[in-house]
Amino acid sequence: MKRILIRSGKSPLRVATPTEFIHQDLIGTNTGNLLFSDSAHKMLSAPDTEVVSNGIRTDPSARRAAEINEQYDVFVVPLANAFRPSFQASLDRLSTLVEQLTIPVVVFGVGAQTGADYDTGPLKPIEESVRRFVSAVLDRSASIGVRGELTARYLTEMGFPAGSVDIIGCPSMFLYGDTFPAVRAVELTASSRIAVNLSPDAIPVGDIAGLARHAWERYPNLLYYAQNLVDAELLLWGDLTPETGVEDPFPLQLSHPLMRENKVRMPLDPTTWIDELRSHDFAYGTRIHGNIAALLAGTPSVVLTHDSRTLELCRYFDIPHVPLTSLSADTDPRELYEAADYSAMTKHHGERFERIVAFLDRNDLRNTYTHGDRGAAFDARLAALELPASMPVWDGSDDGHMRYRISRLRERIAVANTRIDKRVKENKELRTRLAAAEERASETGRQLAAAQKELAAAHKRLAALERRIGGIEKRVMVRIGPAVRRRVRRISRAGGKD
Repeated sequence: MKRILIRSGKSPLRVATPTEFIHQDLIGTNTGNLLFSDSAHKMLSAPDTEVVSNGIRTDPSARRAAEINEQYDVFVVPLANAFRPSFQASLDRLSTLVEQLTIPVVVFGVGAQTGADYDTGPLKPIEESVRRFVSAVLDRSASIGVRGELTARYLTEMGFPAGSVDIIGCPSMFLYGDTFPAVRAVELTASSRIAVNLSPDAIPVGDIAGLARHAWERYPNLLYYAQNLVDAELLLWGDLTPETGVEDPFPLQLSHPLMRENKVRMPLDPTTWIDELRSHDFAYGTRIHGNIAALLAGTPSVVLTHDSRTLELCRYFDIPHVPLTSLSADTDPRELYEAADYSAMTKHHGERFERIVAFLDRNDLRNTYTHGDRGAAFDARLAALELPASMPVWDGSDDGHMRYRISRLRERIAVANTRIDKRVKENKELRTRLAAAEERASETGRQLAAAQKELAAAHKRLAALERRIGGIEKRVMVRIGPAVRRRVRRISRAGGKD
């Protein structure tokens, strides 16, 4: 049996509680990561193949590399916008691990992240890290799979052969293989269910908070689907903003109207996420995987592009999209839906699927759609699981997570006390060192005062000596002066001869 190790936060077949998701960060800070890793996991679950999750964090030690070489036949690395400065340290750890592997290493859908203008200049500081990673991967595979034309150009301009770079998009769009769910036709009214997704890093690009506020005011059944770990922690723990009165136009605090009305959800598992979005009439926003999840549910969706990572995938998959910079805060979701065209996305899906299959074949990886049961057994196993629903806003009642909250608080208090004890000890040591330094400074001061006194006495003795010498010189000149002058006159009369 072929054993594949895959980089993912968790196996899609693992049932985890909301607190496990948060405490262990099973989503890799963003739920969208699970959507594409789950899709890759399903795709690779062909007959006589076992797919094992490696976790999202990279252990680059020689011990772990030896384990992987011994226990697995291939290491698959699904990635998103990994070529970005904030991911450089993680990319370097991955490179360190890959460089120690003797088995094939296959990368799915990696992308470069820059602005919507596709200017890769800001990526110059990480170029050596990118070059190192791609070189290590290509030493162990036939090609590297990238998400779109920008990333392909970025790598070829860096010197990598065009033939070693395959544009395959993101695995998330192939959750159902070569078929794609029909996008439902709807009529949006004030009672329609709208799902909105927002990215904090899009705030400098456009008024996304204003867009959300406008939709919330006009569509009572709107839900905001958050995706980041920080959002999950807010929903689980809450904060003091309702009491302090602190407010922010972006829904990052409990004082926000969407939070107060419990109109925020944090998806934890792609399966339940997609199921929930089937009940919505329309979805839109700046998060690429939030919108892909809706499309996989058959729900019409429009991406508000604000950077290359969203724009690149929208262009490759023909996903309806609108530049965030072109929208005003009072844009109605109905306008976005009515302007969207899904025909190219569905029409060319089969061609794009053949492209990713060719990439898999080229790298000696079989897939369940052309070599197995098209994922039927995998889907049956998923259907039998009780996967967690999306997290709502905690209302303070016992929702089954009180034990965790209390235990976690106790743990944090213990950690805080340990840190306080450490600081107290350090403070005591510093005071001891300060006292010793002050004593040394006092002794040095005493020595300096004595030296200055001795120096003053020396100056006094020197002045007296100079006065004595001056007196001696004067008496000498009085005595020998006349004789010297007579001598000089004789020499002059003698014509300079003596």
